[in-house]
Amino acid sequence: MSESSMRILLVEDEQIIAVTLKDDLEGAGYEVRHVADGKLAIAELAQKSYDVVITDVRLPGADGMQVLLAAKRARPDTEVLVMTAHATVEHAVEAMRLGADDYIQKPFLNEHVLERLLRIGKFRALLSENQRLREQLQSSHGQGLPGVIGQSRAMQAIVKTVRTVAATEASVLIEGESGTGKERIARAIHLLSARKDKAFVALSCGSLPDTLLETELFGHEKGAFTDAQRQRRGRFEVADGGTIFLDDIDDMPLSVQVKLLRVLQEREFERVGGETLVRVDIRVVAATKVPLLDHVRAGKFREDLFYRLNVVPVRLPPLREREGDVSLLVQHFIEKVGGGKSFTVKTDVLEVMADYSWPGNVRELENRIAQAIALSGGATVLKKEHLLPVDRSRRAALEPPTALRSLREVLVEAEREHLKTVLRGVGGHRTKAASVLGISRKVLWEKLKDYGIE
Repeated sequence: MSESSMRILLVEDEQIIAVTLKDDLEGAGYEVRHVADGKLAIAELAQKSYDVVITDVRLPGADGMQVLLAAKRARPDTEVLVMTAHATVEHAVEAMRLGADDYIQKPFLNEHVLERLLRIGKFRALLSENQRLREQLQSSHGQGLPGVIGQSRAMQAIVKTVRTVAATEASVLIEGESGTGKERIARAIHLLSARKDKAFVALSCGSLPDTLLETELFGHEKGAFTDAQRQRRGRFEVADGGTIFLDDIDDMPLSVQVKLLRVLQEREFERVGGETLVRVDIRVVAATKVPLLDHVRAGKFREDLFYRLNVVPVRLPPLREREGDVSLLVQHFIEKVGGGKSFTVKTDVLEVMADYSWPGNVRELENRIAQAIALSGGATVLKKEHLLPVDRSRRAALEPPTALRSLREVLVEAEREHLKTVLRGVGGHRTKAASVLGISRKVLWEKLKDYGIE
């Protein structure tokens, strides 16, 4: 979808504003339908689909809040811009609680509305392109990697390397920060290889102490140690004919590294406590969360083993280096953990998410989406405070400078701080606070819950 192909419903009863704004919107290439009555707007939304609704608050027939609800009910991803000459914190916050995407105070310059629409259009175009590419990946065997989501330039380089190396028997060493999806890349290598019908066996070398790690890898004979009541096959035997993935290989102790080197060289080993040689046909894919060559130089990792593993190196980029992939992953995780429900994230929140550094990478993003859905309380628009860290030590990195923040963000922050001030002034007594604020205790409780105020 191009920015100018968006369908806009303009709901405004003031003739001069409606005519001039409609002319400017159409002059910018948008398709605009104007109605001057709230009830007519609601009827229109029930019959046709619109990308953006620009509505006044005070309207004949039905007010702008009802139009807003109708727009979100008809199509949750419709962007709604609310405008009014009676700008108050209460109006703004109530509109946002109902799902409005921005708040415009009259009088305004039409250029400001066009700028906002341009941003919406660009981001919707990006989402549309991501959806197209994702569908293309699902329907085409010649592109992408199974189980891997990403269309950034950085990820396309990974796709090219993995598809090339998967058909070979070469050992692969995947380097990447925690949470970048190293096991997914390893599984993709397996699924694209001639071994795809055999086992894929994964083991984290950092999750077990030395003695247990050795037993997990090589198995043990009956009576090899106190609790060895029967013979047990290790991961190498289970993976015979297939692929074994050794995650966190940088945590493997030197004593086990010696035995692993032999397996890579000879494809044979003895079980713990045994003397019989066990032969296996395996492919080894390993992963490290730190540059493994640094461990070699520090004497923590065997140099000969490093070169055996590092036949084909694959550096998996952190999420912060995958430009354009955040929105694609957000949609993917919503579908994955959303239980079949349709959830959306506002474009301005997606923009902030795209700018966030994601130290936990893709795993952190998935956890945030799952958390936001769990805390949605039945709402279909996921909240920014559930999708991103909100502690003050990191807030500066998540929000644009005050001068660049939308009126909506400023108003929400103003209400949050005012609620805190009133509560402090009445010693935390909620009934008194509600009386001072001129709202019911129920409304106050809902606001405190929304803002996470104890």
